[in-house]
Amino acid sequence: MIIVTVLLLLCGLLMLIQPAILWTITESWKSNDATEPSDLYLWSTRFGGVMFTLVGLAGVYVYLFVSA
Repeated sequence: MIIVTVLLLLCGLLMLIQPAILWTITESWKSNDATEPSDLYLWSTRFGGVMFTLVGLAGVYVYLFVSA
């Protein structure tokens, strides 16, 4: 369980702090222009990063305080 929690936190923080890296890895090859991600992509990726981070933090809380 702790491995999934750490992965969620790391992915969430990456999505929140540097969404352009995720775009480069996953989406840039699909675009003819391929210069930079759209504002909507950046916003939605950051929103997803917040959700991943919150779920990861909840997992840490459950692991440390509830299941002990």
